[in-house]
Amino acid sequence: MKDQPITNEKTVPRIFERCWKFNKIEPLKEQGLYPYFRVISSAQDTEVIVNGKKIIMLGSNSYMGLTNDPRVKEAAIKAIQKYGTGCAGSRFLNGTLDIHIELERRLAEFVEKEDALAFTTGYQVNVGTIGALVGKRDYVIIDKTDHASIIDGSRMAAGEILQFDHNNMADLESVLQSLDEKAGKLIVVDGIYSMEGDIAPLPDICRLAKKYNAAVMVDDAHSIGVLGKWGNGTASHFDLVEDVDLIMGTFSKSLASIGGWIAGKKEIINYLKHHARALIFSASISPPNAAAALASLDIIINEPWRREKLWENTRYMLENLKGLGFDTGAAETPIIPVVIGDVMGVFHFWRRLHDEGLFINPVVPPAVPISKSLVRVSVMATHTRDQLDFALEKFEKVGKEMGIIS
Repeated sequence: MKDQPITNEKTVPRIFERCWKFNKIEPLKEQGLYPYFRVISSAQDTEVIVNGKKIIMLGSNSYMGLTNDPRVKEAAIKAIQKYGTGCAGSRFLNGTLDIHIELERRLAEFVEKEDALAFTTGYQVNVGTIGALVGKRDYVIIDKTDHASIIDGSRMAAGEILQFDHNNMADLESVLQSLDEKAGKLIVVDGIYSMEGDIAPLPDICRLAKKYNAAVMVDDAHSIGVLGKWGNGTASHFDLVEDVDLIMGTFSKSLASIGGWIAGKKEIINYLKHHARALIFSASISPPNAAAALASLDIIINEPWRREKLWENTRYMLENLKGLGFDTGAAETPIIPVVIGDVMGVFHFWRRLHDEGLFINPVVPPAVPISKSLVRVSVMATHTRDQLDFALEKFEKVGKEMGIIS
């Protein structure tokens, strides 16, 4: 009998009771409105296959359109042939390859910093970096809409977490004013906010950081490839590379891979190598992932037309969605929120657009306030005008059908 699965709640250990009681998603599934863990049976490109049907992808973070690029795939294949599929250990011990060192050197050069350090995921970068740097009697100061990895990294740190209202510089200054001038202070913001699609006011943040003796870390997960002189991020975009202490990025978006990295002064990176638990106690990024990121970096640098096309597509989509009467909030980047303001309304809107051939992402609490529930549109450099026009036609059709626009 001991091999039989647990089916009676009375036999479930108390720690698992919440698992059996979790039924919030069942009504959505019954109505065909459950939008998560959709299975894609093709490459991440401007079109994908879902349930045997080809649909337009407007929910990917592949801003440069490189996840299916033959050159990136070939680089990954060659890396497997040379190094194998994994490193079988952490960077700290047996998991550092020459390709990791080359990737870090190239990333540091790209964002104009002295050194860089690659982690296995972007999430681990924020958890490891913030956790290692913010000690007792220190403060980490974050925007209330910062990414979950920043929030979790702040929670794991020994210091105190303080928040300020989204992009509200008066509130940030109020927080900084309340702290001892000599206390350690790290301000962490997203370069581009992943739900709102707006850009952090970095000039004001850096000005306040100098005034109150704080350090600045920018999460450029959504900014690499998108902002900057050659796609090298928010600090470059504002010409503030020297004023930003740490630049964080991921490989999972414009760099068409998986993993993450942090760049800054060599002394800071050296400290993180020996104190970031998320690095020391995790297996290192796999060789094909490192090679794919390197190949993508080369393409971004050598093909500036991709960034130009991305912004052309962004302006076209944003202007037309606004023109149709949709609420796009403060969006100014390839991330375009379409605010519905009602959770069930979001699920119904998502379902109808999905049925019409669009892959988009619904976003509801706790990711956003309930009144800001939305569907998130992501534009890629490789979207064609015909694909965007098709999407706009469907947005107009469903928006009018549901009374979201007149």
